[in-house]
Amino acid sequence: MTIRQKKKSPDFVLFFTVMSLLCLGVVMVFSASEYSTLVNYNDSFYFFKRQAVWAIIGLIAMRIMMKYDYWRLKHYILPIVIIAFLLLVLVLIPGIGREVNGARRWIAVGPVPFAPAEFVKLSIIIFTAFGLAQQKDRVKTFTKGVLPYLIIMSLAAGLILMQPDLGTAMSLAGIVFVMIFAAGARIVHLSSLATAGLAAVGLAIAMEPYRLRRFLAFLDPWADPQGSGFHTIQGLYAIGSGGLFGVGLGQSKQKFLYLPENHTDFIFAIIGEELGFIGASLVIMLFILFIWRGLKIAVTSTDPFASLLATGITAWVGIQSMINIGVVTGSLPVTGIPLPFISFGGTSLLFSMIGVGILLNISQFTSAR
Repeated sequence: MTIRQKKKSPDFVLFFTVMSLLCLGVVMVFSASEYSTLVNYNDSFYFFKRQAVWAIIGLIAMRIMMKYDYWRLKHYILPIVIIAFLLLVLVLIPGIGREVNGARRWIAVGPVPFAPAEFVKLSIIIFTAFGLAQQKDRVKTFTKGVLPYLIIMSLAAGLILMQPDLGTAMSLAGIVFVMIFAAGARIVHLSSLATAGLAAVGLAIAMEPYRLRRFLAFLDPWADPQGSGFHTIQGLYAIGSGGLFGVGLGQSKQKFLYLPENHTDFIFAIIGEELGFIGASLVIMLFILFIWRGLKIAVTSTDPFASLLATGITAWVGIQSMINIGVVTGSLPVTGIPLPFISFGGTSLLFSMIGVGILLNISQFTSAR
């Protein structure tokens, strides 16, 4: 039987880190999008107002989850997972799923687009944490301790790939891999999984011409500067022109319709341009600080379920931020994945804040002083 520690104050460092990223995100969404929204919507504050509203909703959700006993999540695992898979199926149905730029990743809830994949990530984290905590002695065996979670993750990743969204599918696989590792799986099993995962990614790239073009552009973006290499080159121009201290907040040149997705997937490039190496490094340090505090919460938790839940949420933010920054800096092939707490996107921000609320909840019951 797990004995929880006496309740204490939530982790202030983690809270401060998230609030810093959140405030920076709202400011940078306005700075990056003010010109494009003026041109397209005749309103420089169009995306800023929406991001600010989602930030407030996210803070309310975070507060609720800080007060909600995380143990009670165990009672709702089955309906949570069923709803998650149902949404993944619904988003693929024409008329229900909303198609943007050839991708069907959103369900229109009135005027508000909802991305089911964000809910799915949190659902899979809760499901995997509960299962591994309940059967931690079986994690050394592949068929009973690892395979069930791989099957669920693979089904979810397969449906996400059909949207298509390789980046989110990869991040989901990475999250589950980290959680299985933290639960104590054998190295030989983890090595086999890593090899199989890389092979699956290679196959997914080879099967879709646009993914193959993106991969080739990653190897040499200047081979097709006006096509598949355009995003990478413009992002590097933005970062390179920022220098040490940046050109100044609001003074970006690339946001004048040169850099696509400058308020979403490539917002880190605008940060590098306007705030320079110092500002970009500060953002990276904040994510490193988040990962450190999240892992500390996981390690010092005396409840196996809470420990694995904290590990999964930390891996979620850590992996997604690494992929996004890697893409923007040309270190990884281009794939559409937002920068947590910073990129424009209501669903992503909302569920990230819910995850933080759960993490702060768990931090109140750790053995750390």
